[in-house]
Amino acid sequence: MPGERRETVAEQSVPTHAADTMAYQVATDIRALRAFVSAGALARGLSAERVELLTLAVSELATNTLQHTTGGGWVRLWAEPGQLFCDVVDQGPTRAFGRSMPAADSVRGRGLAIVEQICDEVAVLTSPGETVVRIRLSL
Repeated sequence: MPGERRETVAEQSVPTHAADTMAYQVATDIRALRAFVSAGALARGLSAERVELLTLAVSELATNTLQHTTGGGWVRLWAEPGQLFCDVVDQGPTRAFGRSMPAADSVRGRGLAIVEQICDEVAVLTSPGETVVRIRLSL
């Protein structure tokens, strides 16, 4: 169910032989990042409609990285049977998920709420110097 956060997505290991990665550092990298995510998701069997949702989610997360952290980040994309995973990794603080959608007249604050609404699962994983937002969509 969209927006649900369960341990399964957080515990999913990353198969190094099947994951594609791309780094981003400036706002002009976001267009190429969207193309990378779209092509990789389509190649792994995600429907075109779901590819648009994944691309939007990654774009929101990467934009947050560029607005609220330094040093840019990177994206890792891989599939397991029946599901597609995408990590958005940066050096920023842990993201606070679980908030409601901001009021219509709010200027900011919708990105993370959108990600939770359009992905099947969302988890935040942290380690020293690294924060990973892992999202999953069913194939």
